[in-house]
Amino acid sequence: MPSDPPTALSAGTPAAGPDPLEARHVLEFPGGYTRSTGPVIGRFLTELRDRRIVGVRTAGARVLVPPLEYDPDTGEAVTGEYVEVGPAGTVQAWAWVRTPRAGHPLDRPFAWATIRLDGADTSLVHAVDAGAAKAMRPGLRVRPRWRERPSGNITDIECFVPEVTMINAPVRAEYRVRPGAALTRFFTKIKDGVILGGRCATCDQVYVPYRTSCPSCGVLIQEEREVSDTGTVTTFAINNLPDPRAPEVPFVSAYILLDGADIPMIALVGGVPAHEVRQGMRVRAVWVPPEERTMSMANIRWFAPTGEPDVDLSVGVPGGGV
Repeated sequence: MPSDPPTALSAGTPAAGPDPLEARHVLEFPGGYTRSTGPVIGRFLTELRDRRIVGVRTAGARVLVPPLEYDPDTGEAVTGEYVEVGPAGTVQAWAWVRTPRAGHPLDRPFAWATIRLDGADTSLVHAVDAGAAKAMRPGLRVRPRWRERPSGNITDIECFVPEVTMINAPVRAEYRVRPGAALTRFFTKIKDGVILGGRCATCDQVYVPYRTSCPSCGVLIQEEREVSDTGTVTTFAINNLPDPRAPEVPFVSAYILLDGADIPMIALVGGVPAHEVRQGMRVRAVWVPPEERTMSMANIRWFAPTGEPDVDLSVGVPGGGV
């Protein structure tokens, strides 16, 4: 019999109808699903139990990992020649899992990745425990982390982990230096707040720190020359690593040509933002109080700007070298 004609509805009014049919189905094997592996997969799993990874060679000499019974490109049966590969490999592609689910291999964020093991021509999919998504990238070198008791399952490889490429180790070197006669004389004057140089009578050059022989001509230096604690920055570097001697980070280490010297000495620059330091800047030594001084260059905390006009280094430094 014909059905009743539909009821007229106003625009926008949903049509009434029966609830959609729905049935819940659960497929479960409480004791596990038992199946035979066959000779190819069986060999692969047996090798995993012994913590080895093997592939199978095709007639075209390609190595398939995981091994298959047939070449996926030609459909031909594989040769039956098994080849040990890896265990290290290279990540080809990856996807990050922020929130692991029940049944996932790890209970913390990890990556699913296709991994080309060394010696293989195909890739396998496995988990990579990289710690953070930023550590993942194509080309990342990884190695398997094996379970404590392998049983002959792909999960015998708990996951892959990145190869070690960097380490962080504490470094400390302790040594003692015995200054010679010239350096002892220099530090004695530094303790008194005086910077001592030595003038070569042959080269007419004043060297700081004081030394007893000329580095240019080798003759004996016999004349001491006190130089100023003011000078000019000739070149400098901005440092971003902490240093206990530095006023702050970033800080500047610079070559400073002291007034009256012909060779610049290296020292810290403070009292000015690092980005404002420049070549030709005039600076003066900032000394620690006299009662705190020792026979050490630590008597000069750093050099700070004097406020004088910059020096044009292209025409030389007044009172110093060129």
